[in-house]
Amino acid sequence: MSFFDKTVLKGIGLMLMGMSTVPFLDIFAKLLSEDYSVMQVTWTRFFFHAFWLIPIIFWKKVKWKRVPESLGLQFLRGLMLTLATLFFFAAIKSNPIPNALTLLFISPLIVAVLSPMLLGERFDLFIGVGVLIGFVGVVIVLQPTGDDFKPSLLLAVVAGVCYALYIIFTKKLSFRAPPVLTLFYSAIVGILIMSPLAFAAWSAPDLKGLLLGAAMGFFAAASHFMIIKAFEFASASELSPFNYFEIVGAITLSYIVFGYVPNMQAILGLFVIIGSGLYVSWRVMKNNQGGDQDKEKLIEPL
Repeated sequence: MSFFDKTVLKGIGLMLMGMSTVPFLDIFAKLLSEDYSVMQVTWTRFFFHAFWLIPIIFWKKVKWKRVPESLGLQFLRGLMLTLATLFFFAAIKSNPIPNALTLLFISPLIVAVLSPMLLGERFDLFIGVGVLIGFVGVVIVLQPTGDDFKPSLLLAVVAGVCYALYIIFTKKLSFRAPPVLTLFYSAIVGILIMSPLAFAAWSAPDLKGLLLGAAMGFFAAASHFMIIKAFEFASASELSPFNYFEIVGAITLSYIVFGYVPNMQAILGLFVIIGSGLYVSWRVMKNNQGGDQDKEKLIEPL
């Protein structure tokens, strides 16, 4: 692996662009949640995500498949992504995005714990220590004994667990369809699951709501398209450290839009969780010789 290889650098550049674009999705979701229910915002995210993926599918001349392979696993994968999105949007409705996003980063730790049972991957003492350190970071961010503790922030932890299961189901699937089409299937599952909940608490969107919803879906589709392209130039082991670049964009945009400045405790927890997540991901990849790297491109960021 060489980070100075021009092809790898191109992949890293695309990954950085993709991950720096993801926070726009969260910003628009938080703004929408001021006027609409979290259920409706989640439905809107998947509806416009699918809407923007359609021209990409036709541009790439992708052959449609009426019935996706492994339909049951595809549904479970889409269900976990939908629940992760719903709980994460509920968390950021009343909490700063960077704090919720930091807690979402526990997902690699959860994956490491569940993978031996669900994927047959190795789990050793070093991974266990890394996971424990990561959960110390969670406690630091949550501040459960402090005056500023908000129980609603626990929803981000639930989102992290759902997101970890989404990653595991992604790894269990055997993908033959093009990545863009697989992402489209996930969006359709999200629409179907959220429709009853969204329309039960529906509020007719005004022009501002429609524009924010369309922008949210656009950034969801655009960011992941760039991430998919990044994996055409670099491997998962070369790109995985840059997944955490999302937090930089989240902090920057949260400051610009909401005036949020993280305190030292939140920053400390962030570094602990990211550090342990990077170590655990590296250790798991080393133990399993980088297996399923081709499926990393199919994991959507929230």
